[in-house]
Amino acid sequence: MARVTVIGLGTMGRGMARNLLDAAHDVTVWNRTADRATDLVGRGAAQAPSIAAAVAEAEFVLYCLSDDAAVRAVVLGPDGLAALVPDSAIVVDLSTISPQASAEEREAFERRGVAFIDAPVFGSKGEAESGGLWVVAGGETDVVEVACPVLDAISSSVHHVGGPGAGVRMKLVGNLIVASQLLALGESLALARKAGLDLDAVLEVLSVTDFRSPIFDGVGAAVLAGDYSPSFALALMQKDTRLIRAFAAELDAPVRGLEVAADYVDAAVSAGYGAENASALIKAIAARAEVDLSRT
Repeated sequence: MARVTVIGLGTMGRGMARNLLDAAHDVTVWNRTADRATDLVGRGAAQAPSIAAAVAEAEFVLYCLSDDAAVRAVVLGPDGLAALVPDSAIVVDLSTISPQASAEEREAFERRGVAFIDAPVFGSKGEAESGGLWVVAGGETDVVEVACPVLDAISSSVHHVGGPGAGVRMKLVGNLIVASQLLALGESLALARKAGLDLDAVLEVLSVTDFRSPIFDGVGAAVLAGDYSPSFALALMQKDTRLIRAFAAELDAPVRGLEVAADYVDAAVSAGYGAENASALIKAIAARAEVDLSRT
C-alpha cells in the first residue's frame, strides 16, 4: 500500500481520505481547520500540523480544491506545495480549475522534477463518500499507470484522456454536458407544467426512453420534491460555467446552450440560491416561466 497525503478536507477531500483508508493506504491529512480531520484520525489517518510535515514522506499527494485562487495559494505560494513536496512523489490535482492555472502548477512541479497529473473528477458528495467518482486524468502514461492503484480507491473508473492538461480540458467539456442537461430538464419540466402534463408521468417517460439520464432521474425527482439540498453547490457551478465560457472563447468554439444555462445560474445565485444544489438553476427557469415545479 502507498503513503498518500490528502490536502484539504472539504466535501470531496474527506470522502476521498476515508476511501483511501478503507483501501488500507497509509494516509496523512492536512486541513487549515484542524478539527475537520477528527473522524479521519479516528479511522487511522495521521494528522500533520503543516503542509510541509504532511508531504515530507509522501509517495502520492492528492488535493481537490475549490477554484484557481485556492490552488494557486496552496501550490504556488512562498510556502506552497510545489516548493515542499519531495521530488520522488507523484502529485495529483483533482480540482476543477482553468487550463491556465493547471499549466502554472504543472510547470512549478516540473521545474523541481516532480511528476504531476491533472485529474479532475465527475461526481459530488455521494460519489466521494462511496468511492464512486469518475476520474479523468491528463499526464504521461507511465505516471498515470503508477497512480492508478491510488486513484482506484476513490473512484468507480479512471480514464486516461491524454497528455498533460487533457484532464482539465475534459472536465470542462463534461461540465458543459451537465449544465446542458440541467437546462434541458428545467425547461422541459416548465413546458410540461404549462402544457398541463403530470410531472411524475413526464419523469417516468424520461427514465425509460432513449434520452434517459441519471441526471434527469435524480434531479427530476428532487425538483418535484422541492429538494435542493447541496451535494454540489450552485455557486461552484457558477464558477464552472465561467471557466467553460472562457475556455470556449479562447478556442473560438460556440457554446450557445451554455450561455443560456449560465444566465439561469447567475439569476439563481442572485436570487439567493448559491448555497443550494446546482439544480437550483431550475428555480430560475421556473420563475421566468411563472410555474411551480414542485409536486402538487
